[in-house]
Amino acid sequence: MLKFCTAAFAALTLFAPLAAQDHQSANQTRYDQETDPVRKARALVKLGDDQIDEARKQLKNGDEVASLHTLEQYRDEVRHIAELLRATGVDPEKKPAGFKELQISLRESTRHMDDLIFALPVDKRPFFREVRADVGKAQNDLIDVLFPRGPFQNSKKPNP
Repeated sequence: MLKFCTAAFAALTLFAPLAAQDHQSANQTRYDQETDPVRKARALVKLGDDQIDEARKQLKNGDEVASLHTLEQYRDEVRHIAELLRATGVDPEKKPAGFKELQISLRESTRHMDDLIFALPVDKRPFFREVRADVGKAQNDLIDVLFPRGPFQNSKKPNP
């Protein structure tokens, strides 16, 4: 029984990284092949999680340059998807599909990026903060289009 458990653990540690890479490759392929902006935004949600995890692993291995590059790719994809969603002409307040999922994902991603930044040496942080600020801005822009009116604003005109 002990030999079986040892063999199972060895197989798991050997194949787990390969499975994670296959998962990321599948998400990347799904994202690249998708043409509908809403479905592409949903695919980016899954791919973005993979990219943040990849950046974390790269930092853990001491490769700050590769980690920053991975986060920059993610930021560029976020910008592209946000533009595609806006270009559809859909009112996000009435039909939030894609906008909402992306905004929630970006909120989580910025928290994960904050964790990565705090783990960095102080002199490396500004480069990562710039990417994080861009992703945070995209998230805030999505909030603005999803909720364009403030809670105290009324759509009716006041009586003269």
